[in-house]
Formats: sequence, structure tokens, C-alpha cells
Amino acid sequence: MNMISGIGSVASPTRPPSDFLAHETECRDALRPAIEGLLDMAVSAGWNRRTAASTLMFLAAQHVSAARSETET
Repeated sequence: MNMISGIGSVASPTRPPSDFLAHETECRDALRPAIEGLLDMAVSAGWNRRTAASTLMFLAAQHVSAARSETET
């Protein structure tokens, strides 16, 4: 089993959420190294990179759905 160490930290936002495009781009840039590190770890553990990436998209979509449900209640 690979542990999630050495991936680093995620930078805090400097752009306000009201500047949606810049805020979202900044978030992508902040998360990219962690996601790439996580995918590298999955590949090292024997997973296919495409399968791991697809699974991350699925899990992220679950979080989007959960967040949407929370705002609707």
C-alpha cells in the first residue's frame, strides 16, 4: 500500500470566488500536483492510469452532487 506522503500541500486561493474564471484556474493549478502525485502512486501500486483517473473523476462527481444536495436543503 502506498501512503499519501510527499505530495505536498495545496496553496490557498488568492483570487476571490467572484472572479470565477481566475479562481477556478488557480484551484486547478493548486490541485494539479497533488492529483498527478496521486495518479503516480496508483500506477506504482499496479493500477492503470486511465482507470485511476476515471475513478478520481467519479469520486469528484460524487462530491459535486453532495455539495449540490446540501445547498438545496
